[in-house]
Amino acid sequence: MNHIRFDGLEIGDELPVLELPPLSRLTLALYCGASGDHNPIHVDIDFAKEAGMPDVFAHGMLSMAWLGRALTDWVPQSALLDFNVRFAAITHVGESIRCTGTVTEKFEYDGERRVRVSLATANEAGVQKLLGEAVLSLP
Repeated sequence: MNHIRFDGLEIGDELPVLELPPLSRLTLALYCGASGDHNPIHVDIDFAKEAGMPDVFAHGMLSMAWLGRALTDWVPQSALLDFNVRFAAITHVGESIRCTGTVTEKFEYDGERRVRVSLATANEAGVQKLLGEAVLSLP
């Protein structure tokens, strides 16, 4: 893990991109077990079609977990103070997702040096799936 420091960052700096393999049904099933979210719309094709969807699709929180992984690949988990997202589009089976982030603000709060980062996931066509933001405490 890199030792990212407040003084070494500038507004506009980008996080290393996290590129994921195409989303598989196995990944969805494993996430169901790991998260405890067993909503059949994510693993049962018949159920998804009855609900009007062409196929099963990813849990929104799986995409948030990928963004969290991108963050904690960049800074220690202990640096993460706030993390929120907004779901923009469904992530479908077979899509390859890229997680990106950009430093948007550097500030101090109560003597603590902090960085705000904008975050996003998008598929290989550039369609944004998740938008978010994190605030990090950095030495």
